[in-house]
Amino acid sequence: MKLNLNKKGQAGMTLIEITLVIAVLLGLISVLFIGVAAYKQGSDRAKCILNIATVQKAVRSYCNLYELSDNNPVTGTADPLVVGDIAGTGKMIETVPSCPSAGTYTFGTVVPSASTAYLTCSIGDHVPKDGTAGW
Repeated sequence: MKLNLNKKGQAGMTLIEITLVIAVLLGLISVLFIGVAAYKQGSDRAKCILNIATVQKAVRSYCNLYELSDNNPVTGTADPLVVGDIAGTGKMIETVPSCPSAGTYTFGTVVPSASTAYLTCSIGDHVPKDGTAGW
């Protein structure tokens, strides 16, 4: 009588093993989506703060060029400092920026004093961590 000691099991995976593999893959994919959403939110916030800083630099450049002092409207007119004075073709910034998170920008109407932002965003956390000191 022959004894066959080389028993080969069936190749392949059971339904439970396949289910576990799919569950692990779905878990990893969900973590990826959460990470991408957080990355997008952080990058939108950074872009918004960069827009605010760019407008602030444009306002400061405009004020230096036309010798405007803090809290004053445009020299020689009764009109307040408006976005059209600094934004547009051939001006300090080419286009009026927009918030990447669909927030609303509020522009000031006079030359801002030191450490005061000329532009603010309606989304609360779209402000620099250290504030606007030195702006």
